[in-house]
Amino acid sequence: MKTNKLKLGWIGAGRMGFEMAQRLARAGCDITVWNRTRAKAEPLAKDGAGIASHLTELSGCDIVFCMVAALDDVKEVIHGPQGLLSKSQPGKGPAPRMVVECSSISLDGSAELRALLAGYGTQMLAAPVSGNAKVIKAGKLSFVCSGPKAAFDEVAPLLAHIGPAASYVGEGELARIVKICHNVMLGVVTQCMAEITVLAEKAGVPRHAFLAFLNQSVMGSMFTRYKTPAFVNLDFKVTFTPYLLRKDLDLGLSAGREFEVPMPLASVTRDLVQSMMGNGMSDQDFAMLLIQQARASGIELKPENVPVSDGLH
Repeated sequence: MKTNKLKLGWIGAGRMGFEMAQRLARAGCDITVWNRTRAKAEPLAKDGAGIASHLTELSGCDIVFCMVAALDDVKEVIHGPQGLLSKSQPGKGPAPRMVVECSSISLDGSAELRALLAGYGTQMLAAPVSGNAKVIKAGKLSFVCSGPKAAFDEVAPLLAHIGPAASYVGEGELARIVKICHNVMLGVVTQCMAEITVLAEKAGVPRHAFLAFLNQSVMGSMFTRYKTPAFVNLDFKVTFTPYLLRKDLDLGLSAGREFEVPMPLASVTRDLVQSMMGNGMSDQDFAMLLIQQARASGIELKPENVPVSDGLH
């Protein structure tokens, strides 16, 4: 079936979901979007998307994408009292042929959801992502997917409208553990980056000079380049909240216990994120780890007001 003939539903128009759904709408897909706060989804109408007032309006779609914050939200929008399947009967429908679940949730939660959907005759593709709203805008979002290979093959052209990279890692919930490992590294690397940047500054090196070197070295990466403007100019507009990072670190530590893998760096980083939140730094970007590190080191950072690239363009 050609992707432009598919009837698509989209659940969640937050920072990530809005940008992802918009790219599908602008690609000419037949897509209807639902968000808990309808007003946040309504701007997508100008890109050709339909706007649903009730989740059950999406139950007759071929494929429904879900991009919400956490497992409790996923459960609520899929099979809560007003959820996608709230007017459906197992084995009798109406229900989508497939749900593409993009949220960051646990392995157990994902398996539970897959089993529930199977009862309605609906396949599930786990498809969490790497990136944020700015990364989506730049066309550099990455998916990691698991579930039936045929489901991945069908959805891959749709994912390509959203981002250029989609990796299939196998059956079941394997994409979830990949995403959890990814976000554990996100936290650990950011804390490491904060520590070395503060060390360099306290020794007398301007942050922009230190990070310019780091980003051109073998240790530099797309991520260190992306976080450089925040570190240099102290712009902590939210891309990913400390709350969400703490949730993912908790998922990683839980997986470590399940699979008997010691994770000392993840454990320390989780405590530092908790400390940051306890000190009132929970409503800005998780890169506020830099400010916490500076305070712990006895220095006060000021914006350097130096134009630096985020590496996305």
